[in-house]
Amino acid sequence: MRVADAVDAAMEAAVVPSFTRVGAAVRSRLDRWTSEPARLDGRVIVITGATSGLGLAAARAWSAAGAAVEIVARNATKAGATADALRSATDGAVVGVTVADTGDLDAMRAAGTSLAERHSSIDALVHNAGALDAEHGYASCGIERTLASQVVGPFVLSATLHDRLAAARPGRIVWVSSGGMYPEALSVAALDIRPEGYRGTVAYARAKRAQVTLTEMMAARVDPNAIVVHAMHPGWTLTPGVERSLPTFRRVMGPLLRTPEQGADTLVWLVADDGAPLATTGGFWLDRRRRSLHKRPRTRASDTAAERDRLWEWVTTAAGTDFPARSATGDRPAK
Repeated sequence: MRVADAVDAAMEAAVVPSFTRVGAAVRSRLDRWTSEPARLDGRVIVITGATSGLGLAAARAWSAAGAAVEIVARNATKAGATADALRSATDGAVVGVTVADTGDLDAMRAAGTSLAERHSSIDALVHNAGALDAEHGYASCGIERTLASQVVGPFVLSATLHDRLAAARPGRIVWVSSGGMYPEALSVAALDIRPEGYRGTVAYARAKRAQVTLTEMMAARVDPNAIVVHAMHPGWTLTPGVERSLPTFRRVMGPLLRTPEQGADTLVWLVADDGAPLATTGGFWLDRRRRSLHKRPRTRASDTAAERDRLWEWVTTAAGTDFPARSATGDRPAK
């Protein structure tokens, strides 16, 4: 075993050094990462939740490398200010804005339609938007807010943009998940949490578990020469969302938290690099290495074919679409 592999495995087993800035710093040296992506001129990247934190760091890197970046955000003022800042930072930067809430399924369909009208092909779709809500709430579609905005809405946008992504050959779909999903088993019955007994951290973790499972399932349903699908987690990163939603965690971990740039590195790489990210599909990544979906026997035991089928049926019913969408004849894609 190479030294880099042994060190990586030891950190991953211990969790804390793996998820903190220690893991990013050690792995970047051992694996000799290139700090900036190659030129991305001519590529189109769509990202939700790019007005701060990980999304902003990633959008800044792609824009600086020459990609056209399309920001999808619910706050028009913040999105406009972010677009202006990206244009100011890089001469000739092309930055578009689409105002839509990822928890509003009609808005996701409209956003996808608008983006498809503006671009004949889209190189990457990044599902980054996501908040940890302390209070229970419902999205406009009637689904619990976390689940709607982080699972069903992104699924709708993926289905709507399928053809434009496939036209890039290959297009890429990347879900920004969280290591916080590891303690949660795959359970469709437990996904849509009711107001009584609601805990934001649990709702968030279950949604993130659903994301990484859907990553594998979506990848299996499309030609990898046309679209690859990956998920990643950023480790423990200091973002506005962490400061707002997890103040105790932020205070305890303090200087060990990653910077947004460190947390976003694997996301930037999955979208920009034409090597390993295109050689495989359906992966879950941290620090440019593919990771297991499970750290506990209990969660691995829950990840059955039957439960996956239930998840797919639930999501496609809630979204009102399959992935890829049904053909005009009503045929479903092969599993």
